[in-house]
Amino acid sequence: MKEEESWLSRSEFLLGREGVGRLASSSVIVFGVGGVGSWCAEALVRSGVGRLTVVDSDMVARSNINRQLMATTSVVGEAKVDVLARRLQDINPSLELEVRREVFSSASADGFGLGGYDAIVDAIDSLSDKVELIVRSCETGAFFVSSMGAALKVDPTRVGVSEFWEARGCPLARALRKKMKREGRLPSRPFLCVYSTEVRENAFSSGLDVVPTAYGSTQKVQTNGSVVYVTGVFGFTLASLVVNRLSGVGVC
Repeated sequence: MKEEESWLSRSEFLLGREGVGRLASSSVIVFGVGGVGSWCAEALVRSGVGRLTVVDSDMVARSNINRQLMATTSVVGEAKVDVLARRLQDINPSLELEVRREVFSSASADGFGLGGYDAIVDAIDSLSDKVELIVRSCETGAFFVSSMGAALKVDPTRVGVSEFWEARGCPLARALRKKMKREGRLPSRPFLCVYSTEVRENAFSSGLDVVPTAYGSTQKVQTNGSVVYVTGVFGFTLASLVVNRLSGVGVC
């Protein structure tokens, strides 16, 4: 009978055994496991990252089903990180997984120990919290990557990677830069972001929706359309940057 192959054998062909070994000993934290972050987290685990922390305070909603990895009709109302954790542990039972059902903010930032990670992934939406995460992550020695806006896009071929200050045509990147300059909080070093130059509008006005946030609270937000074949590309691209850097293949 043929000897059972390692579940990472196909990755080893490309990344090498040493590269896969480096991933197994790496520690990564992903902030936000929605339409972008959920796909990124799974790609990291399937690539062999050995230690992963996922951070998100939200519950699965029916409106998540069109684009978020773990969102199905049977888990509506459950915490996103808990549902995702079950799937990730099923992919790799040896994964060292930490689940944090929390909001990252200026008030909670000190409790995340960002300096202890090899890579940090930003896939959160809140402008203020995103600035906080970017600034603090750039003060660490971790490899840091950030997702810009994946909503209001339908063309995955326009998704690309750039140094943050060079990302043009992305409203979220522009808003972040403006806020950073206004507040005098600039990142201390360059970092890569995933973004798209496509700018579209909703097919119809959705108005303000009341959505659940941390631990049952709610807030009113403008709802923008988004589709899985774009959010997934954002997530996979973030994961590729992390995996290629940590494995040492030298692509980025």
